[in-house]
Amino acid sequence: MSADPTAQSIAAAQAAFRAALARADSAQAAFGALHDLAGALIGVRLFTVMTVDMTAMLARRAYTSDPVSYPTSGTKPVEMNAWFEVVHGRQQSFVENTLIGIARVFPDHELIGSLGCGSVLNLPVICRGELVATVNLLDAERFFTPERVALAERELALPALAAMLLQRCLQAPAG
Repeated sequence: MSADPTAQSIAAAQAAFRAALARADSAQAAFGALHDLAGALIGVRLFTVMTVDMTAMLARRAYTSDPVSYPTSGTKPVEMNAWFEVVHGRQQSFVENTLIGIARVFPDHELIGSLGCGSVLNLPVICRGELVATVNLLDAERFFTPERVALAERELALPALAAMLLQRCLQAPAG
């Protein structure tokens, strides 16, 4: 990933994403295509997708680039905190560019730091007006500049929704 992707490199990354999504026969493949797109456009050390069931107030990791540190098994309760207000309440991206800031909202901040990550961008995936997932990008401290955040919001939001909808289609019973 270049520091400032060109229109040509963005178009190439988007084309590769569309081709991979068209071939995807599993949620893992769909979210893997999204991970590749995020890597090509922005770069990322840790990439996860968390689905959200707001009725049950549960979140589940549906995809991870680090299955040892962040496996896809199990659920965790949705916590009502500052992160929740930004991502669910306002349906905006949550950005924190220091490990100290991450520690204020994420109890696993020590693990995050041990992976060389000190900044986070949580991009909400909204479907029919509701939060259905977050795309979580983590990298070194101060990585998510305003320009990178704007690029992620502009270029990953619709592909994230497409990957999420494909995941739901793949889970739906045939017929």
